[in-house]
Amino acid sequence: MPFPPVTDEVVRRYDVEAPRYTSYPTVPSWTAEFGPAEYAAALERAGDPLSLYVHLPFCRELCTFCGCNMVVLRDRSQIDEYLDAVEAELSLLAARLGRRRQLAQMHWGGGTPTSLDERQIERLFRAIVARFDVVPGAEVAVEIDPTVTRASQIELMRTLGFNRLSMGVQDFDPVVQETIHRIQTVEETRDLLERARSLGYRGLNVDLIYGLPHQNATTWKKTLETVLALRPDRAAVYSFGYLPQLRHHHRLLPVAALPVAAAKLALFGMAYDAFEGAGYRPIGMDHFARDDDELSIAQAAGRLRRNFQGYTASPVAEVVAVGATGISDVGGAYAQNVRALPYYQTAVTEGRFATDRGIVMTEDDLARRDLIQHVMCHFQADLDGPAARRFAEELARMRALEAEGLVRVRQAAGGGVHVEATPLGRIFVRNVAAVFDAGVRKKGSHSKAV
Repeated sequence: MPFPPVTDEVVRRYDVEAPRYTSYPTVPSWTAEFGPAEYAAALERAGDPLSLYVHLPFCRELCTFCGCNMVVLRDRSQIDEYLDAVEAELSLLAARLGRRRQLAQMHWGGGTPTSLDERQIERLFRAIVARFDVVPGAEVAVEIDPTVTRASQIELMRTLGFNRLSMGVQDFDPVVQETIHRIQTVEETRDLLERARSLGYRGLNVDLIYGLPHQNATTWKKTLETVLALRPDRAAVYSFGYLPQLRHHHRLLPVAALPVAAAKLALFGMAYDAFEGAGYRPIGMDHFARDDDELSIAQAAGRLRRNFQGYTASPVAEVVAVGATGISDVGGAYAQNVRALPYYQTAVTEGRFATDRGIVMTEDDLARRDLIQHVMCHFQADLDGPAARRFAEELARMRALEAEGLVRVRQAAGGGVHVEATPLGRIFVRNVAAVFDAGVRKKGSHSKAV
């Protein structure tokens, strides 16, 4: 299915702030009233097995497009001090979970996890498996930057049990790379990807970003052709969220060089057509995967899920996180650790959780989260009779979107309602999902939908 035509009027109408819905309720509605005690109580309600996220914030330098919680590495002693704290938090977590320590999924993100050298990588992994049991067949993934990652690092991680890699690329154009302070050659990316493939990694992912300064149709087309020649198993094509009010380093970017609105959406349309034309299946709002990739299989089977690590085929619903700014989704609550490293390290080494904010989900939150996740993952949602009556106001707004060509709404048996996004609605799926969002949004907290 080719990328649908989008008029300038549609872009103007729907290019508004909208959450990416990696969570619901979204982060701006979380509160500092949720602290360490509330997180500890949520852990008592945790299921088994779990997913573990490890946040490793260190980077060699600051990329001006970055939206992650990161720290520029000054010296390597910072990492060992941080790992001391992570080990302390792992012990706190294991003690609170009791026997519920099976991991069916583990993800190291950042920052740049491969800022850790081989000794530090093995140290962290051994600390985890000393406290948790990684079940057979678990998804064990890591995010890497090919410019700082050595073949010896991914070789070590493979022997430890890692089986998935996600590589940041963003754009191969030299002008774009210079502007965003991220210089990365095709050769070093290809060499690392091919080495990972030879080692048996699967689900090899490449991240691209559209909407960066100086991107245009000509250079973007070349980047897409280069990436497709690398034959990744999947690709994520993210919209650049320009948020200078939240990310002060975004102010360093040349605003006049940013493609916006229709011009920006056209770049995504090019990526959509390029990947689909090469045999990749569109997954959710911004991913593409080969038909034999587990994301494609999960979407076809209706099992695709979404969390703070993106789209996943893992059936594990609950995530526990360690590290500064780590976000847990467990026991019907979200909990985020404090951002500043000194505060994080002091808290956990003194034997208390470093929870900074969070929220306990209500029954209404859980119902809305389920609907939003179905829309974000499968572009549709089914409401039975009671749910249709409960969300009558939202369905009335869906009817308005139907008149504008974004969704189809039909009656189902027993008074139920089926909502399905059209090809145009899939492009603006964040706007469609937002109909079920009851939260009060803080202006400037979310990027625009295009």
